[in-house]
Amino acid sequence: MNHRDILALARRIESPTPVGTQVWHVWNEGAGRPLILLHGGSGSWTHWVANVQGLSAQRAVYALDLPGFGDSDLPPGARDVDGLYQAVAQGITQLLGPGPHDIMGFSFGGMTAGFIAAEQPDLFAQMVLVGIPGLGLFGPRLALRGLREDMTRDEQRDILRHNLRMFMLRHDASITEDTIDMQEHNIARDRLRRRRIAGGDPLIERMSLWQCPVHTIWGEYDALYGDNLAKIPAVMSRCNHVGFHVIPDAGHWVQYERPEAFNEVALRCLGPV
Repeated sequence: MNHRDILALARRIESPTPVGTQVWHVWNEGAGRPLILLHGGSGSWTHWVANVQGLSAQRAVYALDLPGFGDSDLPPGARDVDGLYQAVAQGITQLLGPGPHDIMGFSFGGMTAGFIAAEQPDLFAQMVLVGIPGLGLFGPRLALRGLREDMTRDEQRDILRHNLRMFMLRHDASITEDTIDMQEHNIARDRLRRRRIAGGDPLIERMSLWQCPVHTIWGEYDALYGDNLAKIPAVMSRCNHVGFHVIPDAGHWVQYERPEAFNEVALRCLGPV
């Protein structure tokens, strides 16, 4: 199934908030404890495209297009995570109530969850953070290429394939035409392209304020961290870090590259409904 087929199985919820409409995609609504999914930067719900069916077999899955990404509105004046996390918290409470809720965030979405948990610690029962930035640890500089308007579409798609391979995925075989279709569509709708906060250590000062249990999941070859992956448990010791899980032979977008292994670990982290 491609991403359009999987989207067709979801219910779309357009949730108006004071700072714009937030769009949610929901699978298996009403079945068990809700699981909130937040995607990564330059993404949308499609960062979970390989996982929603497996996860929704046990949980009601609520995947948000973060404000400024996908189909959700950009809050006025927002330029980075610090300008949108409060809107996300408001949207969660408005749609699902005051919690506490289970949340899983990938990359930028995991950082967003971390910002929320520092300010509203009672909102989450537990967090599963996947390949999160903002820990002050960095891998080698990535050889990414820029897109230009004067390029043909084929040339642009070649660059998307290259960048996916350099940053997001370990193996060429993981990148299909549907992968590139999703990336092309997501980048076109990214209205927060000047994000910079993830390049620092904003979660270090905030994680001591988190009150819920935290699991982290990583791809063994996450290009964001390179050889520094082994240093992460020491950094995470500032919070209630109950599990450090590494999926073998996977890159940064671990849940897409190794969906079965990822879903098994994620559901084990979340525990019984």
